[in-house]
Amino acid sequence: MGILEKISEIEYEISRTQKNKATEHHLGKLKAKLARFRAELLEGSKGSSEKGEGFEVIKSGDSRVVMIGFPSVGKSTLLTKLTKTKSETAAYEFTTLTCIPGNIEYNGARIQLLDLPGIIEGASEGKGRGRQVIAVARTADLILMMLDASKGEIQRHLLTKELESVGIRLNKRPANITFKEKKAGGISFNATCKLTHMSESLCKSILQEYKIHNADILFREDATADDFIDMVVGKTVYLRCLYCFNKCDLVSLEECERLARMPDTVVASCELGLNFSFLLECIWAYLALVRVFTKKRGEMPDFGESIILRSGSTVRDVCRALHRTMENHFKAALVWGTSSKHQPQRVGLTHVLEDEDVIQIIKK
Repeated sequence: MGILEKISEIEYEISRTQKNKATEHHLGKLKAKLARFRAELLEGSKGSSEKGEGFEVIKSGDSRVVMIGFPSVGKSTLLTKLTKTKSETAAYEFTTLTCIPGNIEYNGARIQLLDLPGIIEGASEGKGRGRQVIAVARTADLILMMLDASKGEIQRHLLTKELESVGIRLNKRPANITFKEKKAGGISFNATCKLTHMSESLCKSILQEYKIHNADILFREDATADDFIDMVVGKTVYLRCLYCFNKCDLVSLEECERLARMPDTVVASCELGLNFSFLLECIWAYLALVRVFTKKRGEMPDFGESIILRSGSTVRDVCRALHRTMENHFKAALVWGTSSKHQPQRVGLTHVLEDEDVIQIIKK
């Protein structure tokens, strides 16, 4: 029996098993087996892949946005409208057969936008070059899921299921669980809160599937068995996702408003160019980039060009962005903006910067 058949059997067993206290151990072991087989499926495809099979492109710009969707939902049209790159569009499916990159210039930042081939149901099992598409998606800073507004929410559920089956979690954060393997001592289980989904015996039964017999486990929140399995496997990727319902001009106003009010959702029309400005605003907000402007002593700040950093970046990151030796000659910095308590504030390397801050670096 192949891995795909084993996965299908386990999924069927999970679907027909009632969820209650008596079956939680059985379901936990089944989910652990399912995650292990899916990991083996992906690792096996990597080992047997031939040279040149994938279509990964070099990561460039300040951030990367990957478009994922079923065929003929408007990915290539959106890439052509937002960037200077021309991507082939046609009235038939699977027009795009490889990865086509483009660059969006927005707020002084250069955002790389990737147009991937349309995926089909069963992509996580390798259908329709789905594994290559998903492999590129794991390297993204933001996933832009392109959907057809005339088909409702079914595409959204199918794509989310395909991505979650290969270890990509959308708009979620890692559970607050500490898991550390050790050489001896058995399983040490502790929790700082009341657990309603997990227990020590369930953790041990899950770890047995991975042949782990010595580990320290600490739960700091009421996590589920799926969260714990993700922590044990260690290959899960947590990404922000923005759902874009294209072809909003083909549905009624009531349906368009209903879709637009859903969380993490934007409605647009790539053919007519509707709502592109709000789409770009949402992409910028979800990427959480920070613009920092530099200032020389006795001069006005240079607002023409900014340093683009990730959210949570410090003065140390600014020094490294300016020059690799700047940190060695750093003495202090003066910061104007929302991150400073007064204008200006003298800060050190560990000061966290916010959007549109102005910084002046003082060297030794």
